[in-house]
Amino acid sequence: MARLDGKRAVILGASSPDNMGQHIATRFLAEGAQVLVSGRKGDVLADFAGAHGCAWTTCDLTDEQSVDALGDAAVAELGGIDIAVNATGWGLLKPFLDTTHDELMAITMLQFAGPFHFYQAMVRRMVRSAGGRGGSILQISSATATIMLNDHAAYMGTKAGADHVIRCIAHEFGAEGVRANSISPGLTETPMTAEAMSVPGLSEAFLAGYPLGRIGTSDDIAAAAVFLASDECFMTGENLQVNGGLTLRRNPTNAEIAAAVAAAAQT
Repeated sequence: MARLDGKRAVILGASSPDNMGQHIATRFLAEGAQVLVSGRKGDVLADFAGAHGCAWTTCDLTDEQSVDALGDAAVAELGGIDIAVNATGWGLLKPFLDTTHDELMAITMLQFAGPFHFYQAMVRRMVRSAGGRGGSILQISSATATIMLNDHAAYMGTKAGADHVIRCIAHEFGAEGVRANSISPGLTETPMTAEAMSVPGLSEAFLAGYPLGRIGTSDDIAAAAVFLASDECFMTGENLQVNGGLTLRRNPTNAEIAAAVAAAAQT
C-alpha cells in the first residue's frame, strides 16, 4: 500500500532474529520506507539487511557516543530521518527486594537513559529548525507500564519513565513537526518471551486477561507502528494499548500462574 513511501526510518533493537524490531522493519519496507536497522549484533543485522535490502549499523544503546553515531549513520545512509523506533528491552523478572543495584543500573541504562539519548539524537535530526522535515518517534513500551505484574518493578518503572519522556517530546517539539507516541504490547510471542511461553500452562494463565481472546504478536505491533509513522496519524503524546484489551483487566498473579502451570503438568 506504500503508506510510508518516501519515509526514512531508523529501527533500534532489530538484532535478534524474528524479534519485534525485525517485524516492524519488514512491515515498514513493505510500506515503501527506506530502513536502517540497528542493535548490538552486527552479524544478525547484516543477515537481515542482506535478505531485505535495507541498511544497517551497530549501536550500543548504553553508550551515548554510539547512539549519536547512529544518528550520523542514518543521515549518511538515508539522507535524513523521518521515523525513529526504539524497540529495545530487557525482560527482567526479579522480586523487588532481590533486585540488585547493578541490575537496576543496567536496566535504567537500557530502558531509560539510553532511550533518552536515542530520542535526543533522533529529534535533533528531525526538527525543521535544523533542516529536518519533522517526523515520528515511536517507543515500544509495555502494558505493565500501566497495569501490575509481580516481580517486574525495575522493568515497569523504566518503561513508564520512558513513556513520560515521550509525552515531553510530543509537548515540546510538536511545533517542529515531530510526533512522539508509545505502543504498549502485553505478553507477546517474541524471542525475548519464548522460554517463558514454552512452559505449559503459562499462556493459559494470561489469556483470561485478554478480552480479544488471544496473546499478541509482533505483527500486531508492527501494524500499529505503520499507522503512527504514517502521515495519516494526527496523534502525539499517546500510549496505544495494542494488547487485546489487557489493560481493561489485569495480568495473573504469581499464585495464578503457578496453579495454571501445575494443572498443565498434571494433564
